[in-house]
Amino acid sequence: MPFTFHPLQLPEVILIEPRVFADPRGFFLETYKFSDFAANGIPETFVQDNHSRSTRGVLRGLHFQNPPKAQGKLVRVVRGVIFDVAVDIRPSSPTFGQWVGETLSDENQRMLYIPPGFAHGFLVLSDEADVAYKVTEEYAPELDSGVIWNDPVIAIAWPLEAPPILSEKDAALPPLLKADNRFD
Repeated sequence: MPFTFHPLQLPEVILIEPRVFADPRGFFLETYKFSDFAANGIPETFVQDNHSRSTRGVLRGLHFQNPPKAQGKLVRVVRGVIFDVAVDIRPSSPTFGQWVGETLSDENQRMLYIPPGFAHGFLVLSDEADVAYKVTEEYAPELDSGVIWNDPVIAIAWPLEAPPILSEKDAALPPLLKADNRFD
């Protein structure tokens, strides 16, 4: 199998390590294979690919898309290093408001699967980072929502060197308990 799947402290969030075939010419790896992912609890079909480029200190998130078009995400770093975070935003979940974070990079080639019902964000730790991610639903702006990155209820331990660089939209996001959250 070309992947190893590791459920994290929030077991629906899965760290994926691909098998990398490296030699003096470079490397080859599979980044997604439906049959392997489905056999390991990720049965979703991905319908849209996204790519962002950011500079050191940029923090994107915490973003989510509400039902009925809630998105699962498969996140990987093509270039650079990020600290990637998932937050359980399902009010009826026993892990509501808890978070997990992992360092993803072009060197470790690890990926993070974040299911629907979780907010997602990342902090760029390298000079630049290219982040590519697949989503299970197409973007629906009327269902777009988020949570402020520094909500004290969530208390994410971001590895910050300085105040983060935020978009105006992300800087204005509400705390978790006031977010437009339509999950059960």
